[in-house]
Formats: sequence, structure tokens, C-alpha cells
Amino acid sequence: MLMKFSKLNSAQPDKLSASLVSVEVDISRGLHSFSIVGMASKAVDEARDRVNSAIKNAGYQAPKSKNEKLVVALAPAELKKEGAYHDLAIALGYLLSSGEIHFDPEGKLFIGELSLDGTLKAVRGILPIVQRAKEEGIREVFVPRENAREAALIEGITIYPASHLREVIAHIDEKREEREELTPQELTHISHKETHFPVDFADIRGQELVKRGLEIAAVGGHNVVLYGPPGTGKTMLAKAFISILPPLSREEILEITGIHSIAGELGNEEVLTYPPVRAPHHTSSYVSLIGGGTHIKPGEITLAHRGVLFLDEFPEFDRKVLEALRQPLEDRVVHISRAQGTAVFPASFILIAAMNPCPCGYYGSEVKTCTCTPYDIQRYQKKISGPIVDRIDIWLPVEHIDYEKLSTSEQREKESPKIRERVVRARAFSYKRKGERKLNREMHARDIQAEPLSVSVKQILNASAEKMQLSPRAYHRVIKLARTIADMEQSEQIQEHHILEALQYRPRENEF
Repeated sequence: MLMKFSKLNSAQPDKLSASLVSVEVDISRGLHSFSIVGMASKAVDEARDRVNSAIKNAGYQAPKSKNEKLVVALAPAELKKEGAYHDLAIALGYLLSSGEIHFDPEGKLFIGELSLDGTLKAVRGILPIVQRAKEEGIREVFVPRENAREAALIEGITIYPASHLREVIAHIDEKREEREELTPQELTHISHKETHFPVDFADIRGQELVKRGLEIAAVGGHNVVLYGPPGTGKTMLAKAFISILPPLSREEILEITGIHSIAGELGNEEVLTYPPVRAPHHTSSYVSLIGGGTHIKPGEITLAHRGVLFLDEFPEFDRKVLEALRQPLEDRVVHISRAQGTAVFPASFILIAAMNPCPCGYYGSEVKTCTCTPYDIQRYQKKISGPIVDRIDIWLPVEHIDYEKLSTSEQREKESPKIRERVVRARAFSYKRKGERKLNREMHARDIQAEPLSVSVKQILNASAEKMQLSPRAYHRVIKLARTIADMEQSEQIQEHHILEALQYRPRENEF
């Protein structure tokens, strides 16, 4: 019996989530026409030719070979349809409407781009699509085989991987006497494999104060600036910092894998189990770093969510870009408003910034003489505004080390795994103390006020804050940093030496 009408489920990414799309196919008499309605982009509109050839090469009669009017409606109509996510659903909807196949589409969702020969090609953002499908009560999802392991990260929903349109039809078509059922994809188990890091802390000679500061930053998630002359190892230290960060939890893995999947940044990796690291060049545009664009997309700060954003040559970034970091550094999200709509992207990252003290790089250096004028130095340092300085907890001077230390050929045991163990232990103590999995950088004003400080600690803190002319924000950040140092010592209360160490990481007088 000719149905003439069919309705299938499809989906597409929508910012960092996904939206279900209802694919309705209607066939009526008349001269041949094939139209797609529902705010379809150019890529979606071109599905007409892809679907026509794929159906023909799958062994069925193509729409173009018939005199009939074919209308495909993608609902909701107000949602902009992009990409080739709906090809598979459109092809199956046509075959179901024309009566060439028969199946019940209820509870099923179809995703995939069709090549002209009917092969299913991988698409971006499959993880958030499957998450949304499960929330909407979908029981089965048909995906390209290349996307299957990523899709199978979600429990409680059946994933069917397919390589060709014919395979999907052979599985669902009830008119076939012998159906060739697809094998469901096994649940993808997340395992934290040992990752090879290019730089270990043992590879860096000296710089013990800097290593201590970076360990504190890893425990509490604090922002860091490394400043010093060229060639002292600032970039190398930032690369080594990655090696001491703990692996992600399952919830964090699903969150950042979904973000990178939508952005097309997964590459050959199906799952990101370690904190992501983003290192944009200082010529990067505002949109590439913060996000936005004609069709709102996440920027580098969102791709660094739960990980590290490394900004080398910090003052060389456009001032507009640096000032745009104010909100994400404070609120750990970025609000983007455009004519096309608004979005709130997560941006909870550890900022590691590296900079020289002046344009030539040798201001205050004992090795070379600075050639910059006082005006040049002041102008260079003032490119980082006071509000940005306030939001950075740890300022670490990276100085030249003795040549004798550099020339030694001594092979040292790896330090990073040991430091990472200390970081994991300190974070565990912090989580247990707070009763929730939250880094110290995420402490709110109420949390800080509830922190018990002894009279002597308050006296030291208040006297130092007055002498250093700390803003209320910087004052609170010193307490957060001291709380992290206390957690590293498994101390329930902040002691005097914790406050004193936290204060030494503020910018030096007359700097910045």
C-alpha cells in the first residue's frame, strides 16, 4: 500500500547541544519536482541530488525517474538546518512514502551523510545528538560506522552502525523475506591510557619556585602568568604543566568530547580522557578565541574547557581579545549575543600566559642590557589592564639559570608522575573537605566568608592587602590560593605561612 506520507526522526547539533528534527516526506501526483522546506541551508538543499543518486545506487527507483511531486519538510521550521545530517532520514522517508520499503519509524533516529554511491559518511557532533535522543525517549539510533564508538559512549540506547544505505534498509525493511540485521555497537568503555607527554618537569633544570607555583595552580585550577627574558623556558614550563594535570571524570569526558565533536576537533581520537590544551597564536582573531561568527560557534576558550588555555606572547594579543577574557576568567562561561541569536558557552579553563617584561625582553635581566625606553616598557606592560591582572592568581618570574646546570648530562627520574600524584591527593582532600567536586578557583564569596581564619592570619592578610593595595577581588583570590596551599598540606585551616606564600605570588610592586 502506498503511504504517500512518512515522518522520521533526525537531528543536528545546535550550538553545544543538539536539536531533534522531524523529517516529513510527502509524495503527490504531478510533474517531477523535489523541494526541501524548513529553513534549509545550501548543504541541506543539495541533499536532493545526493539522496537521488544514493537511492538509485542502492538498487531502488530514484525520485527523478518518476513523475511525482516530492516535498520534504524539516521541522521545526524556525530552526536553521545545516550540514548533511538528514540525508539518511530523507532517503528512507522517500522509500517509505513510495511504498518500496515498510517499517515502523517510531522510536528510531537516523543520522548520516550519503555519498552518491549510497555510502554513509561520518558527521560531527554525534555524541550530543545521541545524548539528546536519549532524553527525548528515542530507543534506536542509526549512525555511520565511523561515528559508532563515539555514539556508544551513552548508556541506555541502542546504536546501530552502518556503512551503506543498503545495510540500513536490509535491517529495517519488514517487506523483506530475509532481513539482514545490523549488529548493535557495544558500549564504549572509557579507559585512561598512559599518555606520553613531550616535556617532563625533570627536563627543566632549576626554576624550583616556578615548579612549585605551577603545582599549586594544578591543584586549585588557578590562572598563572610566567614572565621573564626570552629563552628562559617559559613555553617549556607551560608544556610541562600539562603532564601534572589529573585525568578527567566520566562526566567531564562526555562534556568535553561532545564540545570537540561539534567543533570537528576530535581528529582520530574518539574520546578525550585528559584535559584539553589549546595554544592559539597571538594573531588569532577575537571570534576565533572567544567564539561567535555568522553561525555562533565555540572559540578556543570553550575548546579549552576543563583544560588549559596557553597564551604565549600574552601582551601581543589584540587588546580587544585580552579584555574579552574578563568574563570567562571570572564566571567561567562566555555569553555571546549576535543578531542570529545568543549562546552561553562553558569556559572553565586554567590560563597559562607567558610574556616578556618589555618589548626587547631583557628588562631587569642580568645577562643582557635592556634597550627599551621607560615609555616603551610602560606601554608594553599596560597592555594588560588592571582587571585582567586582578583575575590572575599566580605571577611567576622565570629567570636565567646557571650555565653549569644546563650543561650537566645527568639523567634524572621523571618528576611529572610524582607531582601528578600529589595533585590528585590534594584535590581529593579538597573535594572531601567541601563535600563536592569543585576546585578552589570556583569558590564564591559566601564560601570565602565561611572559611575560618584565625586572628593572626586575618591580621597578616589585612596588613598585607593594605600595603599592596589589593582590590576586594584580589583579596579574595589570595584567600582562595592560600586555601589551595593548605589543601596540599592536608590542613583543615589556613595557616599564617599559607597566606604568606599566597601573597608572594601577587605581582611585584610597580610591575603590571
